[in-house]
Amino acid sequence: MTLLRDLPSAVDRWTRHSAYSDPGPYGDLLRAVDPTTEAVSATARNLIAHYRGEAHLVPASTRADIHLRWLADQLATDQDRHHTPLTEPRALSDRLQGCCRDHSLFCVGALREHGVPARTRIGFAGYLSPGFHHDHVVVERLDGTRWVRFDPELAAGFTDEFDVTDMPTGPSSPFQTAAEVWREHRTGHLDVTRYGVDLTMDEPLRGAPIVAAYVIGEVAHRHGDELLLWDVWGQCAEDPTADPDLIDDVAALLLAADAEEQAGELDGPRARALADRYAADERLHPGAAVWQLSPLQPGRAPVQVPLR
Repeated sequence: MTLLRDLPSAVDRWTRHSAYSDPGPYGDLLRAVDPTTEAVSATARNLIAHYRGEAHLVPASTRADIHLRWLADQLATDQDRHHTPLTEPRALSDRLQGCCRDHSLFCVGALREHGVPARTRIGFAGYLSPGFHHDHVVVERLDGTRWVRFDPELAAGFTDEFDVTDMPTGPSSPFQTAAEVWREHRTGHLDVTRYGVDLTMDEPLRGAPIVAAYVIGEVAHRHGDELLLWDVWGQCAEDPTADPDLIDDVAALLLAADAEEQAGELDGPRARALADRYAADERLHPGAAVWQLSPLQPGRAPVQVPLR
């Protein structure tokens, strides 16, 4: 499969499937879903229950669904249980268990299957719990030269403060990218301890370590390596804050590439420099395997998992 970062056109890059978003033999199921933001989001919610937020409503027997990193495997599991079109209602207890990354990957896969350029973005949401910014993954779809950001886990009308189907962007927006949070942390403009998986958790699942790791995750997702949130590799596999200059450099390139896009330039020199850096630097991209720090593993002991 051609790596997304090797394609010459940004539109081609985000229209074609990655290894992660490729539906395999289930493309017809995705093509039957209306490629609107509302439809793909509703279908994702119909297929996937949140393994933490809805833990009391889903069985322990399907908890290992959260390790399904490939969309083709997720669709295969869904069809083993249901054998019906993706828009047919699923009982909550029979849905796949996953998280924001899985809702977003499904939407990206469905949109790409219809030829719509789409990608995932990793960062932190300030609208899920008062006073805290939870780690989160959302979707962007390309409309002309503008990336439209939406949160597929939320139905329209979730809040009257912003439109969840066309979210505002920028460092003070409801969803801040990992690069935006890292820059504001490094300049002393935010309390990084208010960012992470949960306010009750300590480092590395809250504060600077998770923000630094997600900067690397953000650049990986941008280039078609839509890994699980508990996959670690390269610099992430060690202390991600041990080399703050690396995180500074990558965050700056991410922010510069975003600025180019906001000016209408999809394949600007900063975006190309970021793609080159990601491809060349082994601290940034995964190799043949990753370490998985699964929330189901006691003590989150790392387990090495090959990438096919």
